[in-house]
Amino acid sequence: MLGIDLKGKRALVAGIADDGGYGFAIAKALTEAGATVCTGTWPPALNIFQNLLERGKMDESRTLADGSLLQFEKIYPLDAAYDTLADAPEEIRTNKRYKDVGDFSIDGLRQRLLADFGDKPLDIVIHSLANGPEVKNALLDTSRPGYLAAVGTSAYSLVSLVSRLGPLMRPGGAVLSLTYLASERVVPGYGGGMSSAKAALESDTRTLAFEAGRQYRVRVNTISAGPLASRAASAIGKI
Repeated sequence: MLGIDLKGKRALVAGIADDGGYGFAIAKALTEAGATVCTGTWPPALNIFQNLLERGKMDESRTLADGSLLQFEKIYPLDAAYDTLADAPEEIRTNKRYKDVGDFSIDGLRQRLLADFGDKPLDIVIHSLANGPEVKNALLDTSRPGYLAAVGTSAYSLVSLVSRLGPLMRPGGAVLSLTYLASERVVPGYGGGMSSAKAALESDTRTLAFEAGRQYRVRVNTISAGPLASRAASAIGKI
């Protein structure tokens, strides 16, 4: 449990799709501290995630210190690879896992937050997002599209989130992303441009802290919490 009081604060944790990753653990810790928590979930995982919640399959992991269950104030569809809905190709927008969820872009998330909660609804934004379609490939074997996809979804998405959600944050708010040791050391098996994406994420964090701190009066940080046997890490193997 966090030794701070977050009552009256609202957090958005972008990137929760199950109860096995850092995003879920952070949402739980924020709730224990008194905050209300919204989440953004990748559309292909959205229905499964909601069904698991509704059927009580996550009740054990959702249990808080006082015996109550972690509740998400809102669960939004979010594919952070797209800044606006128009950026998504037609084959994505018409895909059966996307076509009925509405605007799943980062800007769509911004519009939903404004519609649901009005001006300045956020105090905390957690970026728990990463995807490298060629993560199992050595860097030498990574294609340009695979590399750019890793950097776009795993690093630029933070820039886009801060740019669009910064104006929605109350002064004194905080943005936090998750990085990994491979940003500064060689981790065999962590390929596909993901090590470069984490390095970019850390570099961008410094610049965003400077810029967003002055423009929106919020803090921007990243943390490397170590390896975790999450669904994302399982794709890498040895981690």
